[in-house]
Amino acid sequence: MPPPLELPTIQNWSCHSCGGCCRQHAIAISPEEQQRIAAQNWTENDGIPDGRPVFEKIGFFPWSKWYRLAHQDDGACVFLDDHGLCRIHAKFGEAAKPLACRIYPYAFHPAGKKIAVSLRFSCPSVAANRGRSVVAQANDLKALERLVVPEGADQVLPPEVSPGQRLDWPDTLKIVRQLDDIFASGQGSLTNRLLHALKVADLIGQSKFQKIRGPRLGEFLGIICDAAAEEVSADAAEIPEPSRVGRLQFRMLCAQYARRDTAGERKSQWRIRWRLLRTAMRFAGGKGLVPAVQDVFSEVAFSELDRSFGPLPADADEVLTRYLRVKLQGMHFCGAAYYNIPLVEGFQSLTLLIPAVLWMARWLAASQKRSQIKTEDVTQALSIADHHHGYSPAFGQTGFRGRVRQLAWLNEISRLVAWYGR
Repeated sequence: MPPPLELPTIQNWSCHSCGGCCRQHAIAISPEEQQRIAAQNWTENDGIPDGRPVFEKIGFFPWSKWYRLAHQDDGACVFLDDHGLCRIHAKFGEAAKPLACRIYPYAFHPAGKKIAVSLRFSCPSVAANRGRSVVAQANDLKALERLVVPEGADQVLPPEVSPGQRLDWPDTLKIVRQLDDIFASGQGSLTNRLLHALKVADLIGQSKFQKIRGPRLGEFLGIICDAAAEEVSADAAEIPEPSRVGRLQFRMLCAQYARRDTAGERKSQWRIRWRLLRTAMRFAGGKGLVPAVQDVFSEVAFSELDRSFGPLPADADEVLTRYLRVKLQGMHFCGAAYYNIPLVEGFQSLTLLIPAVLWMARWLAASQKRSQIKTEDVTQALSIADHHHGYSPAFGQTGFRGRVRQLAWLNEISRLVAWYGR
């Protein structure tokens, strides 16, 4: 029997057939799925142009046996019709679709004796909290769990808290709940709660846990949470602005979040690499105009995005708070769900996503000649950023992780949170 599910009670979702997931994701399929779809005999009468393949081989080597669904010239899945609907689903039912398509936007992660359910905010309906309560979908999620969660998932080790330090699952989850409680409290602005939680995480990262376990860990977390609340400035405006090094590293991080690089546009690899190199050089310089890495952005001055765009709308505060809580409750920020990164480093990376989202929200507003950001800007920027977070291989590599560590070591994360939260 599969482990029980831990569901995010604060989240709603239903598919609204926007077709976004069919345009921004490359769907790898198993050999069994390839055979099943091939046997469906797709023809021009079904809307597949004559001569258009429905599969594309993954990898450069001729002997590669892995495939993904092919894409149309604009990057859309070959099976996406003109109404934003899946042709496979329409003709053969949901069960005939590839498993990756059936699961999205849900994600299942080990959490001790339970499986934690998270959601991907790259789906606009998740970000907007539209649809049925996730709790009301428990039976459907249990059916999906049987398909995707392997046996022995309840034996997966918890993530390290910090390098070389690992607690058992109950104690690890105590730390996660402590961080979640800070955001659930609703006390102060989101910026202040982020600074509070970040300080708690920093103190946890500096601690040794050989003798701090069980009930003693609960007492310890209460003490450092109170101490962090006193230490964090009540006024984020008192925190110094990011340094030159901090801004450079942050711009490079934003460039990775903002780009669209996992869909199936038909472009040559050398052109993609050359474009990325030129884009990276412009982001590193931070002068002149920000290159428009997606169609939703326009080229605006880097300096324009460093000015204040006014206070965060209350609805946008709710969106970002819900995002952080869903990721925390779903264990979608460290360990097996996030490149096997330790808990503290994973939380620092999750924290950095928020100023990156606000930077991109400013970019969206400036692209429309507006001087203030709207909730819609934040929601769209969050969907763009979470498309990569935990899924793009680049985010688990040395370069990105080194950037997060350097920003943490220089104490720049709190500066970035305060600066772009103003």
